[in-house]
Amino acid sequence: MDADTPNPAEPDAADDDKPAIARRFRGFLPVVVDVETAGFDASRHALLEIAAVIIRMEPSGRLVPGQTLASHVLPFIGAELDPRALAFNKIDPAHPFRDAVSERDALRHVLNPIRKAVSTQGCTRAILVGHNAHFDLGFLKAAVERTDFKRNPFHAFSVFDTVTLAGLAYGQTVLAKAAQAAGLGWDDSEAHSAIYDAEKTAALFCTIVNRWGEVTAQARG
Repeated sequence: MDADTPNPAEPDAADDDKPAIARRFRGFLPVVVDVETAGFDASRHALLEIAAVIIRMEPSGRLVPGQTLASHVLPFIGAELDPRALAFNKIDPAHPFRDAVSERDALRHVLNPIRKAVSTQGCTRAILVGHNAHFDLGFLKAAVERTDFKRNPFHAFSVFDTVTLAGLAYGQTVLAKAAQAAGLGWDDSEAHSAIYDAEKTAALFCTIVNRWGEVTAQARG
């Protein structure tokens, strides 16, 4: 068993005292992450933007997007910048108004509040939610390793992928089309910024999970 994974044996009575969101996902706190990068190889290409949305649960049990955390990131020393990736996401890494910070400072800004939320919500780990989630997790883990960042709150390999969830719920795997199918709208002019994509992914994740809760409640009733 992975050390980060809660024991799946008999439920502990103490679990009844934990916040509902900790009970809902077996001790994991869902946090949506989106990264914008200068290519596809996390070990070679620069991380340019990172955004995270902490998911919270209302008293009714419905999931809603919570706090958004984000940072523009300076390319690490020796990073490669693929012109095709920059043309796609329209990021100019050298733009003077980006207010970009080092990878370490970006991780501190984004991950420290997530660690606090994990503790506050009685969870054991954050679990990354993303659209093609392992891509985002790979770049996050590469930055953590490069900077020797301590106490990364995310599970090392488990994720919730909205590509799979949206494919099941709506028959759509592209984020824009899935968001539109879910009635969330989509603005092409805002797309491919980490904040916009993370917030849309968070809304999509909450919509799917909430709808599943409604369907199962109806089935039980």
